[in-house]
Amino acid sequence: MNEPTKIEFRHRRISEIRDFTEAVELLFPGNRNQQRAAACILFELKWANGIVPNLAYMEAQYSLSRRTLQRTRAKLARLGLIEHVGRFNARYGGQEGWKLSGRFSSALRLLADKLDGWRADTDQGRKEKDELLLGLL
Repeated sequence: MNEPTKIEFRHRRISEIRDFTEAVELLFPGNRNQQRAAACILFELKWANGIVPNLAYMEAQYSLSRRTLQRTRAKLARLGLIEHVGRFNARYGGQEGWKLSGRFSSALRLLADKLDGWRADTDQGRKEKDELLLGLL
């Protein structure tokens, strides 16, 4: 039976995560090759001194296929866990390559703050607007 490959973002599952490998399993369910590639990419970027110019060396170093490495890198970038720095970025002095990003955690914090604010908003005008929105659905 095939395992689902979509991220399952259940609150109980997240609260049970104990280590990094379980977090990678959550982000790449059903694909052990991508789980391994994601762990390699994230650990390499974590322990790198600065920006990693190219991730291609990981193919030979960790025996990863090019396709698996590229697909995993693309998903990590879409999620906001890693980001590419262009050579024209003055902040990094002309360096080009990959680095860990804070976009994913910032987006999750922002979402949590918005949901908390929405839950706490009991303004009567807001209630009327919410009822109008329900009428449109």
